[in-house]
Amino acid sequence: MRLKSNMQTILITGGAGFIGSNFTRLVNGYPDFRCVVLDKLTYAGHLSTIEEVLGPDCIFVKGDIADAVEVDSLFSQYKFDYVVNFAAESHVDRSIEEPGVFVRSNVFGVQVLLDACRRHGVTKYLQVSTDEVYGELSDTGLFTEDMPLDPSSPYSASKASGDLLVQAWHRTYGLPVNITRCSNNYGPYQFPEKLIPVIITRALDNALIPVYGNGLNVRDWIHVEDHCSALFSVLMHGQSGRVYNIGGQSERTNLDVVRTILKILGHSESLITFVEDRKGHDWRYAIDNTRIQTELNWHPKHSFEQGLVDTIQWYLDNQKWLETLNHSTD
Repeated sequence: MRLKSNMQTILITGGAGFIGSNFTRLVNGYPDFRCVVLDKLTYAGHLSTIEEVLGPDCIFVKGDIADAVEVDSLFSQYKFDYVVNFAAESHVDRSIEEPGVFVRSNVFGVQVLLDACRRHGVTKYLQVSTDEVYGELSDTGLFTEDMPLDPSSPYSASKASGDLLVQAWHRTYGLPVNITRCSNNYGPYQFPEKLIPVIITRALDNALIPVYGNGLNVRDWIHVEDHCSALFSVLMHGQSGRVYNIGGQSERTNLDVVRTILKILGHSESLITFVEDRKGHDWRYAIDNTRIQTELNWHPKHSFEQGLVDTIQWYLDNQKWLETLNHSTD
């Protein structure tokens, strides 16, 4: 099926995952855009996250960004104007156990997409990356876009490698690109392997909640809807070749997040159990938002406190979605 020529077409890779599905819903609300979602549907990608928007203006294709033949065929068919790459293996613990899987998706898959973009003349390629490529901060300071990359885990190293490929394709071939590096996301449709949905789902089951080390590692949190609005601003208006940091300006220790969720749900802190710290566990992440705020006039709209309440309520209201995930991963 070909899309109408008067519509701008966006390829959203990994669009059935957490952040990608929220971005897909955002794009679906713009009448001048249509999207094609390419997703491998691994354990963290589910059609249930986007099924309500699928139709003539939002087409789903099951596939792998590392399959060069399949990707080139898709570009030939749909003549994409923009490509936004969410497709990635993203869980640090899994990267420690299976680093090769992360290299295939997060490095080789990026190269396949970049080559297709260059051959087919896309207007812009947007690489959705992470603040973890910078490494860790001490108790003070913020990540800026000009900091050297210093990844700690196989996951962050693979994402940093992908970022460097994007920059090389821009400088060598003149491909129009942007890279965004974001802090920890939370919100609806997040697969329950990341901190906040793990806490919520385990608390609902009255199960023990594991916390790495002493729980005092610090992360900056951003609501996924704020992240997606920033991504769309960068895609449309970002200066080609630029990196943009995206953060929520909401630093919390992991232990504070756990305690806050338990308090909202009315559960005892006795559910908290401290476990051996993760290998290479970065101490602190914090984002400097100055560039995206001054150049694109973007600012986060969700406070962490209200966003967390809304997220917990979403999981309470969507337990059937969680049950679907459990059945698909049995």
